Amino acid sequence: MEQGRAREFDEFVAARWSALVHLARLLVGGDRHQAEDLLQESLVKLWFVWPKVADDAPEPYVRKVMVRAAARSRQRRWWGERPVEQLPEGALACDVSADVAERSRLEAALAQLSPKQRVAVVLRYYQDLPERQVAEALRCPVGTARSHASRGVARLRQLLAELNEPVR
Repeated sequence: MEQGRAREFDEFVAARWSALVHLARLLVGGDRHQAEDLLQESLVKLWFVWPKVADDAPEPYVRKVMVRAAARSRQRRWWGERPVEQLPEGALACDVSADVAERSRLEAALAQLSPKQRVAVVLRYYQDLPERQVAEALRCPVGTARSHASRGVARLRQLLAELNEPVR
């Protein structure tokens, strides 16, 4: 019985890893290492409740855990990173895809939003969740969640416009 549940959990993680890492990356503002840490922390919590949520909705559960953990980590931890004027190593000589550059721009802009605005924007527009579910994840009224999303999108537009590169 236990082996079957473990196999189901492994299959879920293998099938959803890429999408969940991308969601985590957006929630933490673009840092892949933080995103992987956030996702792994959330998957550990999912593992302990797997028998209860495996048949119902494991993805919404892990998404809710990631949202809450991302909000808590921003309030308590300092990640030890400081922006610098010049990168220590030179740029790669290979061709960089326009999609990757655009994603990086968006992640950098998302990182400048407040944690609640970032969560509201990511859940509402990237995950395409209804406002009610966004409000539940943020633990606030629907109107407040709507305000966070609206202000977050307005701030993103402002930040992206300042870079003088059109968003596709």
